[in-house]
Amino acid sequence: MMASRNQNRAPRSPSSKRGDGDGVPLDKRRRVGAGVGKTAGSERKPFGSVNKKLEAAASSADASSKDASESSCIEFTKEEVEALVNEKAKMKRFDLKGNLEATTELNSRLKLCLKWCQKREEGHVEEESKLRNDLESYQKRCEDTEVEMRRVEEVSRTTIVELTKENASLKEKLSKEESEKLAAVESYRKEHEARIALETEKASLSKELEEANKKVIYDQSLASLDAVTNNNLKAYNESLQQYSAKLHSDLVTTRNLLQRVEQEKAAVVENLSTVRGHKQSLQEQLAISRASQDEAVNMKHSLVTEVKCLRGDLQQVRDDRDRQLAQVQDLNAELLKYQENTGKSQAELDVLISKAQLLEETCSSHRKQISLLEQKLTAANEKSKTLDMTAAEARTGFEEQRRIVSELQERLADAEQQLLEGEKLRKKLHNTILELKGNIRVFCRVRPSLPDDARADTQVVTYPSSLESLGRGIDVMQNAGQKYPFTFDKVFSHDASQQDVFVEISQLVQSALDGYKVCIFAYGQTGSGKTYTMMGRPEAPELKGLIPRSLEQIFQASQVLMSQGWKYKMQASMLEIYNETIRDLLSPNRSSSCESSNAPGKQYNIKHDANGNTHVTDLTVVDVSSIAEISSLLRQAAQSRSVGKTQMNEQSSRSHFVFTLRIYGVNEGTEQQLQGVLNLIDLAGSERLSRSGATGDRLKETQAINKSLSCLADVIFALGKKEDHVPFRNSKLTYLLQPCLGGDSKTLMFVNVSPDPSSVGESLCSLKFAARVNACEIGVPRRQMNLRPAIAAVDSRLSYG
Repeated sequence: MMASRNQNRAPRSPSSKRGDGDGVPLDKRRRVGAGVGKTAGSERKPFGSVNKKLEAAASSADASSKDASESSCIEFTKEEVEALVNEKAKMKRFDLKGNLEATTELNSRLKLCLKWCQKREEGHVEEESKLRNDLESYQKRCEDTEVEMRRVEEVSRTTIVELTKENASLKEKLSKEESEKLAAVESYRKEHEARIALETEKASLSKELEEANKKVIYDQSLASLDAVTNNNLKAYNESLQQYSAKLHSDLVTTRNLLQRVEQEKAAVVENLSTVRGHKQSLQEQLAISRASQDEAVNMKHSLVTEVKCLRGDLQQVRDDRDRQLAQVQDLNAELLKYQENTGKSQAELDVLISKAQLLEETCSSHRKQISLLEQKLTAANEKSKTLDMTAAEARTGFEEQRRIVSELQERLADAEQQLLEGEKLRKKLHNTILELKGNIRVFCRVRPSLPDDARADTQVVTYPSSLESLGRGIDVMQNAGQKYPFTFDKVFSHDASQQDVFVEISQLVQSALDGYKVCIFAYGQTGSGKTYTMMGRPEAPELKGLIPRSLEQIFQASQVLMSQGWKYKMQASMLEIYNETIRDLLSPNRSSSCESSNAPGKQYNIKHDANGNTHVTDLTVVDVSSIAEISSLLRQAAQSRSVGKTQMNEQSSRSHFVFTLRIYGVNEGTEQQLQGVLNLIDLAGSERLSRSGATGDRLKETQAINKSLSCLADVIFALGKKEDHVPFRNSKLTYLLQPCLGGDSKTLMFVNVSPDPSSVGESLCSLKFAARVNACEIGVPRRQMNLRPAIAAVDSRLSYG
């Protein structure tokens, strides 16, 4: 874990081991917006509080300004970003408004995360520019120091030359003095004085000679200091290059993450538009039905009101008629009374008769109005009944449509379930047929397009849509327009996930626990995604490769089988074949450098026994009992594996990686014992020297890789032609895989293909080779199970066969 943390940390300058002058480590300063709006006691908040802030920001009126302010102070961890990217809006079936709000809220959080990623990338760029400025200033200081050292060296050399000349002159003078002393013996006093002077000069000369020796020592220390400084500068430059490569990989990962977020956003927008269209159509139908129902209800109410008014008018007319009839009766009575009692004149009688006639005419007109109103009331009642029947029929039709939709959905779910069961049965029968034939199964996987890939007008790789070739066929289009079709046991398109790939091989991995020998290896050109398929990215659970997922399944299944009386012992080893040399990746003396050699005194030789098992002498074998131990060993092997940079791939595997898990199981109840082997191999990628631009050590690595893959092709061709001699010994790789290619194991090859138009030639070569491999018959797999003999020591040597 410490190694993975230090990979994201900038390399330190050789002049200081604690960062810059302020004493603050670089990883503490690499925070987006760390100095804006933060107090000394502020801490990173949990992801739940961040979600609450984002919900508050999405529900407010001024969302844009709050998003900008929060994006400048909110920080995300890598786990939070991955959780936010993988988070999906909870969609309810008929709650369109709630679904819209959930989608809007998720989009707002994704926008905040995107802004944070952009600011973080800007911070990386600023930090990189700062480091470059520091490096330039340090190099300038070193150059100034070197110039000063050279100036001091020149002065020292000049002084030494002068002292040498003075020493020669003094020697001449001394010889002259001695000749004078021998010639003038009689002048003893002068000779004595000359001797004293000579001794004095000799002492001064010795002092000067000592100073000259000190200066020579100083020159030597300067040379050693210059060598140490140059070594430190080289180490610092290498660390800066590694850090720049790490930053570039982080940038590529961030861009891929942004592209995936944009794709998910486009899918959400498309689903939202579909839901909106469906909602709008339903709302239109509901509005039409409600409008018709409201119109019928309003018409009914108006007719009822009109009937009430007519009934009131009819009652009033009847009252008026009764009152007028009463008046007529009163008038008749009065007329009779007048005729009988007073005998009024005939003129008054005529007036009364005319009034009576007028009243009778009024009553007849009122009768006609009453009959007309009764007819209207009858028609209104019939119309109201008709509208009620229409509304009931519309409601019944709506319920019937809803019932039909639910039945269709249930039938669709049943059909999908039957389709899945049929697909499982087809896979099982297909695997059984292949096992009976003894063929090597071949899966093809196409990696997604990368930003660095060349652009083309048409797609280079396509997938046939016919029923026979669906999921099993792949077509490659060459520049001349010629199409090459291929058919394999399974073809994974560029959008297939790691889980989709593992589901197809899970039963094959399970066979290792049942006592079979299983071998899965990835083949393809460099940069086609072999290492991603086999190893994946361990830091992201959904991006883990086939090796970690297979081991997790092995340990989980072994725990389940313990309830049936089975006990398992497992041993793991990892090696690489680099330049036709076997290297132990789990050796304690192994370093991560490509130039490092194996431990002294160990000979890694491949041995085959009579039972078809294979082991490598002096290879480190580790007993494992949990997935945590396996994960630790995988990390150690990944750090030790040989990786280099070419023009075709930033991190190209320069060796063949072989992981082997030997499984020994015993059933205490049935006294059965079995021995299974799981080999997971990541082959180095084939490459052309004209494209990779390899030179020096990379050239030797490329030649060794292509030679071993060529030997593998020779073995496959010999097996396909069923020749008597198969050249397994031509390469360490083919000799190690001899039991997998020519024995009784279950073997599966992944051929990885690049969709880059500039790699069409390499892709065709890989697919043609895979087709030949798929046609090879290596024999029927044999299960290694027998009754347990007397308790004996189990051979701890690791088998590859």
